[in-house]
Amino acid sequence: MMDSNNTNDTSFFVIGIRFKNSGKIYDFKANGFSMRVGDRCVVETDKGLEFGIVSIAHRKIPQLLIKRPLKSVVRKATRDDIVQVEKNEMLEREAFEICQNKIHEKEIKMKLVKVDFSFDAQKAIFYYTSEERVDFRELVKDLAHHFKIKIEMRQIGLRDEAKMIGGCGPCGRNLCCTSFLKEFEPVSIKMAKDQELALNPVKISGVCGRLMCCLVYEHETYKNLKRTCPKLGAILDTPDGKGRVVKVNLLQERAIVELEDGKKMDVDMKGNK
Repeated sequence: MMDSNNTNDTSFFVIGIRFKNSGKIYDFKANGFSMRVGDRCVVETDKGLEFGIVSIAHRKIPQLLIKRPLKSVVRKATRDDIVQVEKNEMLEREAFEICQNKIHEKEIKMKLVKVDFSFDAQKAIFYYTSEERVDFRELVKDLAHHFKIKIEMRQIGLRDEAKMIGGCGPCGRNLCCTSFLKEFEPVSIKMAKDQELALNPVKISGVCGRLMCCLVYEHETYKNLKRTCPKLGAILDTPDGKGRVVKVNLLQERAIVELEDGKKMDVDMKGNK
């Protein structure tokens, strides 16, 4: 334990917590605890106590930067807490198998993705995907009768499915949404066009089948370069005379210019803005 905020200070000590390998990190009041990345703890949430892992260590944040009321860290995880989490993981595997079998028995057109039990094991959320509206009332009754707890069925999108399951991207690294991406940002085909990528769905789609989230990362850079660099067909002055731009390399800020006599030369575009 360590000293908390002094009465004249308008800052809070906070700790960033991640739940169940989610990419999103939530801030909680440190409540006098100083923890390192990787430490396990129990925190207060709107849904009750939850088990999480420290992803951002103890730090001080001005109150003005805190956009919503923060809940608090309750305690460092005890051996009993860890045993409870292990029991929940066993229950989740059991619930997944039982639910999967019942989906097949009832021929419900839905794909079960994941099951999450609350820390106190009094509620279970069954995440699923479906291309159509699903009547799962009988399924919920069966599950509630078997586990004797509150059951919630929650439909998710394909991006959320990839985030929950995880995997490896075309780059060879863990999926961004699983490892660090906090929120999904809108991705459009125009971003791929601005970056002059081949519009091949296989090459610009992630494992979820949607446009890759990483198209967003460099989009602003490409937009800025396109605003300042000569466009295809533009006429440039070169040491050998005027020429027409026939090819552009935005990142290198260079262009291939075709002169009036048909000769082509490589031009540094930074000098022709």
